[in-house]
Amino acid sequence: MHELWFWLVAVMIAIYVVMDGFDFGAGILHLVVAKTNEERREVLGAIGPLWDGNEVWLLAGGGSMFLAFPKVLASGFSGFYLAIWLVVWCLMLRGISIEFRSHLEDGLWRRFWDGTFALSSLLLPILFGAALGNVLRGVPVDGSGFFEMALWTNFRQGPQPGILDWYTVLIGVFALVTVTAHGALFLAWKTDGPVHDRSRGLGMKLWGAVLVLWILSSYATSVVNPGIFHRLPQAPLGWVASLVFLAGLALVFIGLKRERFLLAFLGSGAFILGLLAASAACVYPVMLKSTLGPQFDLTALNASVGVHGLRTGLAWWLIGFPIAIAYVAFLFRFHRGKVKAAAEGEGY
Repeated sequence: MHELWFWLVAVMIAIYVVMDGFDFGAGILHLVVAKTNEERREVLGAIGPLWDGNEVWLLAGGGSMFLAFPKVLASGFSGFYLAIWLVVWCLMLRGISIEFRSHLEDGLWRRFWDGTFALSSLLLPILFGAALGNVLRGVPVDGSGFFEMALWTNFRQGPQPGILDWYTVLIGVFALVTVTAHGALFLAWKTDGPVHDRSRGLGMKLWGAVLVLWILSSYATSVVNPGIFHRLPQAPLGWVASLVFLAGLALVFIGLKRERFLLAFLGSGAFILGLLAASAACVYPVMLKSTLGPQFDLTALNASVGVHGLRTGLAWWLIGFPIAIAYVAFLFRFHRGKVKAAAEGEGY
């Protein structure tokens, strides 16, 4: 049950990154690919029916973590308090920006909310990427099961690192470029005209940068935490996940070359999902690695609730998860096809 719930939590977090990642990317790019008010409304119209539903996966992943591994959630919330505060504010600002920018037909008003939307969309993948970097690198969990960290210290590795150092910043940049490229493919798929053309042109360039940063990040991870790659031969799910993200990467470039943007978008989702799943397979059972010593690690075994709680939670998960998947499928089916900007005063 412990391993099953480790994977349920990991999968729901990975789904969140894939789903909210494309509207993060659209938000980052909308000042670049959309030059007029109508074009920006087209970008917002593409993600408008989906963005708030995508964030439900973050709540689902956090709720599952609370149910199954409350010690990990409590330790993480305590140690990453400032970073989590920044994440919450960025999430709120994104939602406010989407809803408020069309309330007044005023250029200054709309430019302010467009800039806020772009900035908050840009900061979120950096923050989430840095969080992943901290999980892979390790945090100073002590015998109490908790830790404290400055936002940054000297940007070097050590037993008492900051949230930001050279490695976590690199992973944050990798996450930023990846979700931006993911969003470019989504916009190329869902839009027509100038927005489509600009998104298509950025897609190949961004995915070239993703490929370079993936190689650099993989090498940096092998330096910071060599044990991750040592575990790969004993992790069959890690091999499966590796094949998924490599196949997804190939589909991205095939789809871009053939101008089959749905195929490319699905490939980018498979790349992100497979990469996160492979990372989870290689760190299992560790959920929060301690830089002070392996005896302080928080794992799926020592940080979980009892078996009865896990079994009860699984019964409810088996009801809720298919409903969530069906809802996502319905949304994409109902809003299929190319999007057009709504008339002024209607929708986004």
